[in-house]
Amino acid sequence: MSANASVRLAGLALKNPILTASGTFGYGLEFAPYGDLQALGGIVVKGLSLKPRLGNPMPRIAETPCGMLNAIGLQNCGVEKFLRDKLPLLPHATTPIVANLYACDADEFAELAGVLSAAEGVAALEVNISCPNVKAGGIAFGQDPAMAGRLAEAVKKRAGDKPVWVKLSPNVTDIVEIARAAVLGGADALTCINTLTGMAVDIRTRRPRLANVIGGLSGPAIKPVALRCVWQVCRAVSAPVIAVGGISSAEDVLEFILVGAHAVQIGTANFMRPDTAFRIAERLPALMEELGVENLDAYRGSLSS
Repeated sequence: MSANASVRLAGLALKNPILTASGTFGYGLEFAPYGDLQALGGIVVKGLSLKPRLGNPMPRIAETPCGMLNAIGLQNCGVEKFLRDKLPLLPHATTPIVANLYACDADEFAELAGVLSAAEGVAALEVNISCPNVKAGGIAFGQDPAMAGRLAEAVKKRAGDKPVWVKLSPNVTDIVEIARAAVLGGADALTCINTLTGMAVDIRTRRPRLANVIGGLSGPAIKPVALRCVWQVCRAVSAPVIAVGGISSAEDVLEFILVGAHAVQIGTANFMRPDTAFRIAERLPALMEELGVENLDAYRGSLSS
């Protein structure tokens, strides 16, 4: 038996379900020394804003048991420099390149979507709805169903023929409610989940370990939460789900596909071993053959109750 690891995701044909998570793989070029970028199902680049951002002050990363906290503050070169200097060097002809969008109000998100939708080589737009909405007192778009729906609609209107993915925050009472609102607003797919809010302190200095005090928790510690969220969202909406949260092996990948995910993103594991995504992409077909899984479409969502 020859296992087929290819998938179709909201109009995109992926050679395998292995993508990279925004903010953990740079612009993709930084990881070229560790593997063949064309071997991946897709590359999600770090969050892009209309103008360059310096991000938060140091320190902005702290290790935690089975994970890490980050408060990078979405440092990036800005969309203009990305399109001019980064995108042309990526293998966009063979590997879908997904742009992750960061902004602070719906109009800015829409403007950014308009710029990126016109760019040849950008395959899809991923919207970070964990951003604070400055026009609504700083509440995150992803914490209010109405705002999440309106934001998805605003981006979709400017996205042209590019699929729109909405990246859900787990820092909510009911992630299913937000997922439904995003799909009703026009989201073609959902990325599930972003980081959990956390903090760490130093008992000797009596200071927080992040200059920003709080940050986003990621890594193996959040995998059970991510798995639960993906399972719930897959049962509630028809749009495909891209799973992210603590994935570091081919076995992890199949767990998320078993509960309904179409694809996965590798994040924090890239910091532990920069070749992780490449190794998982290589290992997955062999694991599928071991388990008698001929293709992922038949395996997806086959969890027995």
